[in-house]
Amino acid sequence: MTGKDRLIYFLAWSCALVTTTVVCGLLGFIAWQGGAVLGPALFFGDAPAWPAISGQVPVWDGIWPACVGTLVLVLLAASLALPFGLGCGLYLAILAKGRKKAFCSLCINQLAGTPSIVMGLFGFAMILFLRRTFVPGANTCLLLAGVCLAVLILPYIVRATQNAVEAIPLTQRLIGPSLGLTLWQNMVYSILPQASRGILGGVILAVGRAAEDTAVILLTGVVANAGLPRGVLGPFEALPFTIYYLAAEYRSQSELQTGFGACLELLILTALLFVSARWIQRKIENTWY
Repeated sequence: MTGKDRLIYFLAWSCALVTTTVVCGLLGFIAWQGGAVLGPALFFGDAPAWPAISGQVPVWDGIWPACVGTLVLVLLAASLALPFGLGCGLYLAILAKGRKKAFCSLCINQLAGTPSIVMGLFGFAMILFLRRTFVPGANTCLLLAGVCLAVLILPYIVRATQNAVEAIPLTQRLIGPSLGLTLWQNMVYSILPQASRGILGGVILAVGRAAEDTAVILLTGVVANAGLPRGVLGPFEALPFTIYYLAAEYRSQSELQTGFGACLELLILTALLFVSARWIQRKIENTWY
């Protein structure tokens, strides 16, 4: 091993060690601060557990409505973005050629670079437009936040699908047509099963992006103490906004500790979504193969 190789080896290990140390330190700090307040009181406050879970009793001092709102919001955004992301990614990887592919790629890259606050302003402006034209009673709501978040995470799914399909060797992509399969059959039974691991990786990144965003929901429907979501056209609570609100407006040390507890719960909720995505991926692979 030459001197340059040793230097590169040392720098690579150093970067990996520093990154791991910073991440572990951050997670440890949040777990230390938030773990002290973990318990039923963090979720439900003074309300009884089961009536609060079922929505019979409002929760004023706990984060249970924010947990439910975050989960519903992430699932709504992912379900809206996934079909369009898969379709666009397959189009770019298989069908698009020349200038059409270059133009679509430019649009996707531009969308990926759009700040989340701009997406929130877009949703807010859309509500103002609807009020003045077709729907006078239009207001910010869970559906609007889900649509804006779906547009925000769409590039992640598109690029993940495109890269996963393009990584399949051309000989394997042509197996289906050589056996007489139609384009649709080739995509469903040959290409998507082979690219499922890469696509699920992009979906996981998109879910994490949707779960942590605050700027979009701040302008599109999140409300403090809104309670459990009553429908897609109503207000909602979310953990990112709860953390932001408690960190900026806390009036006692206990409220700040509640914010750390909300941070920890957001990490746990995101991890559970990741585990669920991996479980779904294995089920899909076992079904297809």
